[in-house]
Amino acid sequence: MRTADFSFELPPELIAQHPATSRDQSRLLVLHRNTGQLEHKTFRNLLDFVRAGDVLVLNNSRVIPARLRGTNLKTGGAFELLLLEENGTNDWWAMMKPGKRAKVGTEIKVTHHAPRITHQEILATVVDTNPEGHRRLQFSGTQNILDDLDSLGELPLPPYIQRDKNNLPVSDRNRYQTVFAQPPGSVAAPTAGLHFTPELLDELRACGVEICFVTLHVGLGTFAPVKAETLDRHVMHEERFEVSEATANVVNKARMENRRVFAVGTTSVRVLESATSQNTGRVGSGPGRTRIFIHPPHTFKIVDALLTNFHLPCSTLLMLASAFAAPGRLSGREMILSSYAEAIRERYRFFSYGDAMLIL
Repeated sequence: MRTADFSFELPPELIAQHPATSRDQSRLLVLHRNTGQLEHKTFRNLLDFVRAGDVLVLNNSRVIPARLRGTNLKTGGAFELLLLEENGTNDWWAMMKPGKRAKVGTEIKVTHHAPRITHQEILATVVDTNPEGHRRLQFSGTQNILDDLDSLGELPLPPYIQRDKNNLPVSDRNRYQTVFAQPPGSVAAPTAGLHFTPELLDELRACGVEICFVTLHVGLGTFAPVKAETLDRHVMHEERFEVSEATANVVNKARMENRRVFAVGTTSVRVLESATSQNTGRVGSGPGRTRIFIHPPHTFKIVDALLTNFHLPCSTLLMLASAFAAPGRLSGREMILSSYAEAIRERYRFFSYGDAMLIL
């Protein structure tokens, strides 16, 4: 398939710049994939589409304040650092601006944006580069840079969310994070989970829905547009995931008993599909890494329903949603793009802070 087949025109004013006033009051477009029927609801209406015995799987990765600013220790030139993945304590891969000046051996003094107990200087030293142009950084002057990010870093909001970098709203720290986020590691939010409140989760449990969690630390590659002309030439960025034994047991038992599994977000789908393909048809537990690229046609092994946001044109997320709309067939692309056209006509809000879609 051609990447251009997944393009669509979106009015810029429909790109959500702020979240809904209340998490669960965003809108919800429901697509019944067997009939193509669409329903216009609010997110709280999710309660109308679940039944006792359903399993809801959410990604509980926590977004880290991954954007750092600093100056070249020798020249005073400014750098922006975006941490991508931890290799070990104080050892990270990062994107850097300006990249051409970030040569191996460059030392960067990290800027403090908040009061700290200690004023010890923290340095990031470039020690390597990779074919993608990312830099490997080793930090000194701190026991663990991950523990210092709350006072040093900025939340890595997507570029289509416009903010004054010198006056970031405090509310983003709360709202660009799920209420159930736990292990830190993502540089972008698993956005389908942003719509849930603790109260809604409790109501789902009261309906007999089992709620469990997986972890996939979201990297920038998940959200990046596909640049290759055809899908077979695109290579996904590798991402870390983990499935607990408890979650694997809950999902496997549900499948054996023909109960439905709802995946919240494309990241949860990718974890379940990866953990299954690596374990001969059952969800395996433990840590793993995945480059799985799901696009039409694809037959899903575990997931019966997908709750997701509205995605960027030509993104791997849009391709995954298209595959889910018509499992094993190519026609899901037309169904999703038709649904998106309806969402645009009805003025739904798109992307990370936007509205949601339920595919049944």
